[in-house]
Amino acid sequence: MRAVKMKKIWKNWFAALLLTAPMSMAIAAGGGDYPKVEINLGDEVALQRGAQIFTNYCLSCHSATGMRFNRLQDIGLTEDQIKTNLMFTTDKVGDVMQSAMAPADAKKWFGAEPPDLTLIARSRGADYLYAYLRGFYKDPTRPTGWNNTVFDKVGMPHPLWEQQGVKAVELDDKGQPVWIKNEHGVLVPKLHWETTGLHSRRTPDGKVIEKEFDNYAKDLVTFLVYMGEPAQLQRKQLGYIVMIFLFAVMLPLAYFLKKEYWKDVH
Repeated sequence: MRAVKMKKIWKNWFAALLLTAPMSMAIAAGGGDYPKVEINLGDEVALQRGAQIFTNYCLSCHSATGMRFNRLQDIGLTEDQIKTNLMFTTDKVGDVMQSAMAPADAKKWFGAEPPDLTLIARSRGADYLYAYLRGFYKDPTRPTGWNNTVFDKVGMPHPLWEQQGVKAVELDDKGQPVWIKNEHGVLVPKLHWETTGLHSRRTPDGKVIEKEFDNYAKDLVTFLVYMGEPAQLQRKQLGYIVMIFLFAVMLPLAYFLKKEYWKDVH
């Protein structure tokens, strides 16, 4: 009777784990269906470009208090490079990445203090952040003049509009926004390019090529993912060393021990 009861308990636990697994994966992915972006944390050049974009455009409003400037040496930057090119809010390389904006001013201008971005990639997911950075468009009904296809009624202005260019809502003959269904069947405003930016260009027939800005946004997302767990690069390298040790040293020892133990049996 007791064995049957224990079996039932284990079945319930197993079912609960199966139910919560998709939920946890959805939370990690940002809770939505977004275009997949491939992040390579082994690409030091992308990480360095992402760090430069972050400190130049994000750190003016957002903080990353779980990250110190000297940690950027782990992605191949020297202390002099960090001090010269990436530090604008402090002169101590060991300080955390603190926003240049006072919290009181941020609340006054944006209605709320901009969130700390140290763990934003872990809470929202890389796909969400990539879609968010590419989703800004001009909206005169919003206080900042900007909206976002991923985060409707966003309170943040487009920080990279000079790099991407400006998308605006297409209006009909009566001056009303034109709405279309996206690939997920959700109604979204139809957008058109108003201007192009430093990291987007046009083909001879006038069509905008977003590839250059896509790479720009991807570099920033790569750094945000890295910042959520800076030790993961060293952890993965250590994991490879442990696996090599297990296969090259422990496996042969285990094999010969097995032969020695069972030789009298066979």
